[in-house]
Amino acid sequence: MRLNRELFHLWNTQIVLMACVVLSCSVGANPAFGQAAQGPIRITLDETIQMALQHNHNMIAARTAIDQTLAMEVTANLRPNPVLFTDWEYLPLNNPAKQNPGLYNGVSTADYLHNNTEADLGLSYLIERGHKRQARYQAAKDVTAQTRSLVADNERGLTYQVATLFTNVQLEESTIDLAHQDLKSFQQTVDIGEFQFKSGGISEDNYLKIELQLLQFETDLEQAQLAREQGLSDLRQLLGYESVSADYDVVAAFDYLPLKATLADLQMQALQNRPDLRAATQGVTAANSSYLLAKADAKPDLTVQGNYSHVNGINAATFYSSIPLPIFNRNQGEIARTRSVITQMQEQQAFTNGQVLTDVKNAYEGLKSNDRVVLLYRDKYRDIAKKDRDIADYAYHRGAIALLDFLDAERSYRAAELGYRQALASYLLALEQLREAVGVRNLP
Repeated sequence: MRLNRELFHLWNTQIVLMACVVLSCSVGANPAFGQAAQGPIRITLDETIQMALQHNHNMIAARTAIDQTLAMEVTANLRPNPVLFTDWEYLPLNNPAKQNPGLYNGVSTADYLHNNTEADLGLSYLIERGHKRQARYQAAKDVTAQTRSLVADNERGLTYQVATLFTNVQLEESTIDLAHQDLKSFQQTVDIGEFQFKSGGISEDNYLKIELQLLQFETDLEQAQLAREQGLSDLRQLLGYESVSADYDVVAAFDYLPLKATLADLQMQALQNRPDLRAATQGVTAANSSYLLAKADAKPDLTVQGNYSHVNGINAATFYSSIPLPIFNRNQGEIARTRSVITQMQEQQAFTNGQVLTDVKNAYEGLKSNDRVVLLYRDKYRDIAKKDRDIADYAYHRGAIALLDFLDAERSYRAAELGYRQALASYLLALEQLREAVGVRNLP
């Protein structure tokens, strides 16, 4: 009996171990269970940008334009197809001897087909002159290069949109933290006011004024939570709705990042990196290629043809060649149009060049202005507002100042803290605008 009990205990132990192994495998194989255990996905700014560039549906659709122009390159580089033709003439509708016995009496159908019909077999080919195929191919390649730059410019715009929404979500999360801190801090004041009211230290009117102040903090919290949820939803749409789960969140330091680069350095960097300026320059190149193609199309093409003929029992070979005479149509209109397009592209390039410098200048000045505002809050006014609030709080609870003075100091402190966060968000947004204007993420 003892041996049986030990075997039974060993058997139960093995069953438990096997169940644990199966359960652990099931947990590892179930992504949903693993994700639930890890909590919501938290992504950084760089990760959101990469996800948007990879999964944003509009961006994916825009990249198909590159594939389309690459297919156009294949078409442009194709040579003309040769033309094969054949014919067989003077075939009888009936037996020749029966159809015309006076002329073909005793002639078999086979003899008639050999001696009295005509058959031709020929091959023709169009020889393009003026290097048309090479000119077509080069024009298509230049269009592809310009399309790549235009797609890169779309990526630049998408990156700025993602960074803007990301910063706005950071602002709302920081506002939520501030509202929670304010609620927690002011709730203590409300509790003290309630105690004072019940003990006869303050009037009911003063207590109600203190309690009404909570409304502002609660409203700030609700508004910030709503703005955060809406911001995350809008950001998810840019990332590719299916690429992240609904309960994802962003994570990054919501802090001041000083910029040391000069305006001249940033403008020089923008001229080297902005994809829209590169596209404008490539537009001039593509226009020149179209002009050269138009001039090549003005050269008439040569058609050569060779025939084998079997006529009335005789075999013969014939060779032809033909070429249009460029007397009236020398492609004058297309040449003139493409020449005008070159001028158009050059003017657009000059405008884009100036626009790049203007964008950098405006973004730089905006950043500097926001930088000064942030430093005012950081170095001076936040401390003043906090010190004023602390003094007012200390004085009020000891009866040294009136309730309205205390509430005014509380509102000033709240406004200063909220203003600092908004100024910091404006600065970070201005920094993102400068990055977009320069065309790179890493600024000196």
